[in-house]
Amino acid sequence: MNKKEVPRFVTQARASFLLGMPQNQLQRISNEAGLGHVESAGNEEETYFTYEELQRICVLVSSQMQILH
Repeated sequence: MNKKEVPRFVTQARASFLLGMPQNQLQRISNEAGLGHVESAGNEEETYFTYEELQRICVLVSSQMQILH
């Protein structure tokens, strides 16, 4: 991959890091919102997110925080 190329998808672990939230919280929000997609390879599964999906998760979390405050 070229240094200037941005990957189209990020793993759940990377998304969790970028959003600053625990993976279990990210998984719960993404499941409820229907965001992310799961890829299977043998017995292993990995959830991937687009940057657009990460942005939508940020908006959802922001909206929830405003309601709580």
